[in-house]
Amino acid sequence: MSTTSIPFSTLIREQTSVFPALADSDVVLERRDAENLVLMRDERYRAMAGSLRLAARSLALVAKADRGLAEEVFAEELPWLRWLPADDREQCVRDLLGELLAGAHTGLFMPFARSLVAWQHTAEAWSDPATAARLTRSDDTADAVALSMPDSGE
Repeated sequence: MSTTSIPFSTLIREQTSVFPALADSDVVLERRDAENLVLMRDERYRAMAGSLRLAARSLALVAKADRGLAEEVFAEELPWLRWLPADDREQCVRDLLGELLAGAHTGLFMPFARSLVAWQHTAEAWSDPATAARLTRSDDTADAVALSMPDSGE
């Protein structure tokens, strides 16, 4: 499926010139001061959402039957998973599958997208040996000093 990009102002000024483009493609409305918007025909949207639901449910079933296979599938698409410790890798796959399945049922995919970014950043932190060492060391708190809350001045 192709996409056509059109300035948002064109939709405001010339609506009739934008809608015919939807026959053959989705339309990205480019906005200067805000996030772009996407227009698509309902038929294509329903096909995409239905396909995503089926794929998410299928992947969840695979993960339930064979966790290792699900990890392999994710690792193929998300090679940064290898940087996570084994326990975190399992938790990551579990979290992402859960968010993806919830999104497939509700149509809300931002939680999945946020979780995906958060796990990738976590993996990137583990990929750096110095950061990984700081994450795994146990700090000796024998010299720690308790701090009191500062006076708010009220």
